[in-house]
Amino acid sequence: MTLPCTLEATAYQRDWAQSLRARLKAGEPYAFANADTPLEVFHALGMPVVVNQWWSSVIAAKKLSTHHLDASEAAGFHRNLAKYSALPLFAAMDGRPEVQPWGGLPAPGLLCARASADDHPLIFAEWARLTGAPLKILTAPGHSAPSPDWWTPLREDWEGEVGRDRLDLMSAEILELTAMAEDIAGRRTEEGALDRLMANIDAQERLFEEAAGLIAEAPRLPIRISEMIPNVMIPQWHRGSDWALSHAKRFRDAVAERVREGAAVCGDEQIRMMWIGAGLWFDTSFYASFEDQGAVFAWSMYLPFAADGYLRAIHGDPVRALAARVTDMNEHLHQAPWAGAWHVKEALRSRIDLAVIIVPSADRPSGYGTRFIAHALEQAGITVVTIDADMVDERAWNGPEARARVQAGIDKVRKER
Repeated sequence: MTLPCTLEATAYQRDWAQSLRARLKAGEPYAFANADTPLEVFHALGMPVVVNQWWSSVIAAKKLSTHHLDASEAAGFHRNLAKYSALPLFAAMDGRPEVQPWGGLPAPGLLCARASADDHPLIFAEWARLTGAPLKILTAPGHSAPSPDWWTPLREDWEGEVGRDRLDLMSAEILELTAMAEDIAGRRTEEGALDRLMANIDAQERLFEEAAGLIAEAPRLPIRISEMIPNVMIPQWHRGSDWALSHAKRFRDAVAERVREGAAVCGDEQIRMMWIGAGLWFDTSFYASFEDQGAVFAWSMYLPFAADGYLRAIHGDPVRALAARVTDMNEHLHQAPWAGAWHVKEALRSRIDLAVIIVPSADRPSGYGTRFIAHALEQAGITVVTIDADMVDERAWNGPEARARVQAGIDKVRKER
């Protein structure tokens, strides 16, 4: 049975989208930004922000991606652009309301991305050319010696883990982004707003950490990942708001109640799986495909990363703490050595038998970094299955083949027991 808080989260996001359209129609400027940028700058200012990858997932979920991807290739864009990041640009280039989610979005007042992949600055530069919106590209300097367990020092000792020079650079860029956003919004960020927001985010992520722990430690999976994702990601897009904090508590409490009741997605749970990579937005039913044989998807990155990826002690400097959060965010999930070590830690905590990794070959960090993740998991004794697919490109999805690959992994786990 669907949790009431899941319905509440999706209703909140729907109502937010409707109110956003009204605000934008009235001429209020908004930011359009990649997921690994400091969205907190816009939240503290009270400036609406639409996240590129969220909008991409909505386009895919509404079965509109094939139209826009076909059109982009006909227009001369190559197939190897990171579709998860480029799909909203292609939809904007079309512009017709009838092939846009909720009629589409007006031109943004500000564009922002990190140079965390080679094509992100180019995609956003094309957005800027198309719309005339000012563009801020944040740098992504490399790390010379990341800690194997990066998630531990980053909570408190982030200065030593990230490095002074890199923090100086990102802090300066955050201040530049803030000034740009304030000029476009026509107002200044209220004194102390970022401090309060960061404190709320800290509390919110600790609640998600509790929920993740409850799920990992429960004898059987209490809720599907198709419910975990909206309950964590919708609040994450609004992180630090009063609603997001209160919803995190509702979700934590709902999970705790399910665990106390002994509720289970699958009464005959035998095999626990993890889904590595972004969501399969056009076919989320895939995650329940193997429950009839006692195999459940017990893990996705969104809930546990809320704590490990976002918790940063402020230490009296919210801008610098925000810089510590942003500097390697995308890299932590997708690139060696960060991603392999973290996924092994999470797999062991959640008693995972089989890891299923989506490999979007056109999305370079997400695609090629998966090889290191797979190697790390195999070294830890966990069976791995890879699926060549893209999170938003339904054209490349072969459901029967993907199910057969996962089934082969399940059979292998059973055979080796």
